[in-house]
Amino acid sequence: MKKHSFSLAQKLWILVSIVMVVVLSVSYGMTQYLYKKIYVEDVEESLIQEGLRLADEYKGGELTNELKEKVSWYNEISESEVILVNDPKELSACLPFEVTHESLIGAKEREQLINGEIITKIGYEKQFDRNIMGVIVPLLDEKRLKGILYLYIPLASVQEVFKEANLIITFVSLAVGASAILFGQRIVKKLTTPLNEMERVAYQMSKGNFSEKVNVQSNDEIGRLGVAFNQMSEALKEEDERRKEFLGNVSHELRTPISYIKGYSEAILDGTVSNQEDAEKYLRLIHREAGRMQRLVRDLLDLAQLEGKSLPMDLQPLALAQLIEEALAKFEPFLQEKKLSFKKNLDPDIIIMGDQDRIEQVIQNIVENAIRYSPEHGEISVSLIKSKGDTCTIAIQDKGIGIPKKDLHRIGERFFRIDKARTRQHGGTGLGIAIVQKIVQLHKGDFSIESEEGKGTTVYIKLPVVK
Repeated sequence: MKKHSFSLAQKLWILVSIVMVVVLSVSYGMTQYLYKKIYVEDVEESLIQEGLRLADEYKGGELTNELKEKVSWYNEISESEVILVNDPKELSACLPFEVTHESLIGAKEREQLINGEIITKIGYEKQFDRNIMGVIVPLLDEKRLKGILYLYIPLASVQEVFKEANLIITFVSLAVGASAILFGQRIVKKLTTPLNEMERVAYQMSKGNFSEKVNVQSNDEIGRLGVAFNQMSEALKEEDERRKEFLGNVSHELRTPISYIKGYSEAILDGTVSNQEDAEKYLRLIHREAGRMQRLVRDLLDLAQLEGKSLPMDLQPLALAQLIEEALAKFEPFLQEKKLSFKKNLDPDIIIMGDQDRIEQVIQNIVENAIRYSPEHGEISVSLIKSKGDTCTIAIQDKGIGIPKKDLHRIGERFFRIDKARTRQHGGTGLGIAIVQKIVQLHKGDFSIESEEGKGTTVYIKLPVVK
């Protein structure tokens, strides 16, 4: 069985309706309260005071004709009806109408009257077509009930009491109701329109279309949510483009070595290679391309682990100058090949908390690039100094080809190369700087590059030191 679900607009309209019902109920309740508190209680108090004033005329003993005449005279000038009765049991018979409530004077009421209590009763009477209020005041001679005074008056209805205010109340109620509907309609539309828009855009995003945007028309929470939604859409679009570019780059990087390996191996297998020298040449090419693929897969794996923070870091105190010296020593053969030299300025007192293998990988990647792009007989400067605060700075400077200003901001993007043909010739994967940046980031450090085309490049790595 399908479960019925209300839309947000329906829920908001239900809420508006509930608020209106509550407001009207409270208004009705307040009217009834004011009717009882102001009017009914005022009538009751007025009848009691009249009854007490008349009871003061009774001085005890039997009811005299003089008292009866006074009561009769007061009955004529008073708005209320006043009856003087010798025997309370005969009160109902003395009334010129029948009251629908229980007997006016029962055993319980008689006991109350003997105790000097005043009794108030309200009952419906057909003759008046309304409720009447009656007040029974006892006439006591010591502890004997000699008679009672019964004063009653028809009660006006709520509508009659508030007759003058009825027009105002009706007008205000209609105005409040109409305002609530119009205001509710605007609120519902204001809340649901951008949410419906977000739902539409989210559906388009799920289909891979990131060009749709939410039309933001307010600066409240809904508006800020719309802005955040657009920012998320833009970020997803960029990430999707990077993903496609990444897959394209991986495919491109693998296609060339695979083509070489396949072509050279087929040439050997089908006998196209006629002599041992050519066969060895082809095997060396296959080995070179296999090495390129191996480096590419290794760098991709490292980058994926670093970005996912799934690669554990073995942090320990490191003498950074010594680590740099050991890393640089591995490049001696390459320096001799290009007739390059290192100029070193390393502070031996700097200690950091780091992963030895990863920090060494950072140094190697940057120095490898510096050697690759430096001209022969050049010099590469490597320095390690204490910086301001609790940090140190590694600076690696070359006098090579430099980086064009327009490309400087893209350094660190996966597979980005300034000179793709030149880089492939030297065996780079285009992932080295991206890996460096991630390692530095995981060590809570900063990475930056300064470069000028034709004059060289300087890489700065800032790392926290052990206090």
